[in-house]
Amino acid sequence: MISLRMDDDAGPWNEMAMVGRIARTHGISGHLIVNLETDFPEQRFYTGATLHVHRAGQTEQLIVTNVRMHQGRPIVGFDGIETMTQAEEFLGLELRVPATQLVLLPEGTYYRHDLIGCNVQLLDGLVIGEVIQVEGSSEGSRLVVSTGSEELLVPLVNHICVKIEPKAGVIVIDPPSGLLELNKTAKQQGGR
Repeated sequence: MISLRMDDDAGPWNEMAMVGRIARTHGISGHLIVNLETDFPEQRFYTGATLHVHRAGQTEQLIVTNVRMHQGRPIVGFDGIETMTQAEEFLGLELRVPATQLVLLPEGTYYRHDLIGCNVQLLDGLVIGEVIQVEGSSEGSRLVVSTGSEELLVPLVNHICVKIEPKAGVIVIDPPSGLLELNKTAKQQGGR
């Protein structure tokens, strides 16, 4: 039986920021490999850190017992997860922290969760869709924008994303001619 404390004081799940997603098990001792969704892994994945998962309709706390980095990803042990079978129950789950624990970012930089859900519009005000994901790293990111019928990739660079207002839920873009047509995702272009 896994012993996890229920999270009573961290706030609603949707108000938390994702810092990683559990990718797969590692070994037979319950360790898990995490795909990072943070530029600050050392501030999120350390012995004693508290992370949160959501499963079976409830938010639960996981306490990190040990961690080591391997090929850019943390291999993490959590309190109460001691076997591969127990670890498998957490595959694919998001790891989150309360937004109040996030580092204050410099002007002009944003957390991914701040951009997801923003409406993307052209300079003339025409809304082309909603940001459903941010791909890439801080060195080169792109917005995945759902138009309803397709997905578009928009480079997250100043000369294209000319106005970003997460609190207002708006990103204004000025794409070069043909960019939006060119950057339809492969899934939407017939799976090529």
